[in-house]
Amino acid sequence: MTNRQKRCNQCGRLLVVPQEVQVFECAVCHGITWIGPTTSPWSQAYSNVHHIAGRFRGFVNTIMASSVNNNSGYYGITHFGYYPQPQPQPSSLMPSYHVYGSKRAVLCGIRYHGKSYGLKGSINDVKCMKYFLVKEFGFPSDSILMLTDDKEEKNPLRIPTKTNIQMALRWLIESSQSGDSLVFHFSGHGTREMNMDGFCEAICPVDYEQHGKILDTEINAAIVSPLPRGAKLHAIIDACHSGTLLDLSFMCKMNREGYYTWEDRRCCRNDKGASGGLVICISACEDGQISIDTSALSGKVVTGALTYSFIQTVQNEPGLSYGRLLSVMRSTIRGTKTGIVRLNGPIASLLNRFLGPEIRQEPQLSSSEMFDMYTKRFEL
Repeated sequence: MTNRQKRCNQCGRLLVVPQEVQVFECAVCHGITWIGPTTSPWSQAYSNVHHIAGRFRGFVNTIMASSVNNNSGYYGITHFGYYPQPQPQPSSLMPSYHVYGSKRAVLCGIRYHGKSYGLKGSINDVKCMKYFLVKEFGFPSDSILMLTDDKEEKNPLRIPTKTNIQMALRWLIESSQSGDSLVFHFSGHGTREMNMDGFCEAICPVDYEQHGKILDTEINAAIVSPLPRGAKLHAIIDACHSGTLLDLSFMCKMNREGYYTWEDRRCCRNDKGASGGLVICISACEDGQISIDTSALSGKVVTGALTYSFIQTVQNEPGLSYGRLLSVMRSTIRGTKTGIVRLNGPIASLLNRFLGPEIRQEPQLSSSEMFDMYTKRFEL
């Protein structure tokens, strides 16, 4: 078989491909290159679609350590193309993740270093959450992807930029199947904006001032709609204005008799349900409320009130129901009168000045389907 060298039209890398091949997929960026004399509209569209999908696969391949080697002088082979063996990279930039594990999580903690709206507890939150998932629920450590703007973080793919968070969410949901348990935890700024349909909620990546926020509709499309039947996803969102951040169909509310019931939100959310899997979101507060960083709960360490009360409640009462979990978390935060460090929102300074320590923050629970809050046990 005679080989020849051709450049990828997407990344420009020089590739070695068989002489008779007329189209190949770059094994580095996964872009599609056509070698034929003409390019039809169909082939151009095909190339564009595969290039977009390939950007995500390239992200996953980069963060996963690879042990593929052979004796032919090439590092690997894709369906259509070959690529030369790359130079070794520092192992710290290539952590090993088991993408197809039945339990996996994405944890994002953002401090916004050097900003007037910087936070103090977010990175503590994700570190505590990782320990909690591993110790209490048996999540493999190498199936937990942490994104933080910790000054010690040297891997550019672990910085919680908008692009990295979007890629991480796709990693979380890709190849999920019945029986899987997935977790998305975010501790950082949340915001609320007006659009043509009313208000929309969003989270703020570390680079949101340059590249924008991640809207509730985007999060729903990334990890809610694609979740397959039989899989479950828990989202723990420690941010302001986060009550309906996943755009789920049902919101837990307390009726006049003091019992939790379900409010059907499908009419105002265009029924953006999961594909059959169960999605449950535990968020820091209602859409119109703010959340806090505080040292009052732990005694010393600054944490998000939602994250700390969630971990503490589950650890103290193994096997508790979702209704009990929500009630205890609300009671814990309601009793926090001192030690508030900063409100978790862009208007923090003004709110701290006028509201003082009496903060109204009620954790919320929403779901893709209704269940009995008092009998269904919390489990990951």
